[in-house]
Amino acid sequence: MEAPHNSPAAETAPNPAGADPASAPKPAGAGPAPAPKPAGADHAAPDFAAAPASTAPAEHGGSAGGAGAVPEAVTVALTVTSPEEMQELGRRLARALAPGDLVMLTGELGAGKTTLTRGLGEGLGVRGAVTSPTFVIARVHPSLSGGPALVHVDAYRLGGGLDEMEDLDLDVSLPESVVVVEWGDGKVEELSDDRLRVLIDRATGDTDDERREVTLVGIGARWAGLREALG
Repeated sequence: MEAPHNSPAAETAPNPAGADPASAPKPAGAGPAPAPKPAGADHAAPDFAAAPASTAPAEHGGSAGGAGAVPEAVTVALTVTSPEEMQELGRRLARALAPGDLVMLTGELGAGKTTLTRGLGEGLGVRGAVTSPTFVIARVHPSLSGGPALVHVDAYRLGGGLDEMEDLDLDVSLPESVVVVEWGDGKVEELSDDRLRVLIDRATGDTDDERREVTLVGIGARWAGLREALG
């Protein structure tokens, strides 16, 4: 569904009622006490040992050595059996993220992309509830603890390429933030040579099966230690 033409291109998650607007983001070490563990955090974590990590040439090819070589992609595959596990996966991934990271989420409608991003937001300790940003295209969630902000983008309605995304200033936001883009394949790769692709496959057809096959593909030298970072 196409959003109204007067919808803002980007917005910042609002402060909770009564909160001090100047309280986020805060300098490192000045944040509030850790929030209580979210519901579902005690759910069994996805088993990262269920499938071995593998390496494969990165998307644009290239040899393993020599000038201009393209780093190999590191792949980790796992199975998620519930929305709670998907959210927990997001919390675990958040531990491996740092300012400047680009995360691209791929999966059909209802696969769990926003659920995963909600876990990322909890793990990063950002402000505001993480919901689908479809009608604003992008939403910024500042950190509550001096860490990187979360920039959550839904590129579903964008035709392709960075030209249509210039107004979002993602290239400006990326160095100081974690940028998560849903439906970003073929649209945002130029933002960074190093990126983490998350592919979520679900059972098709009329089914209540909540099982998801999740494939993490770390592209570039930044993600050479992807499997270790998830440990």
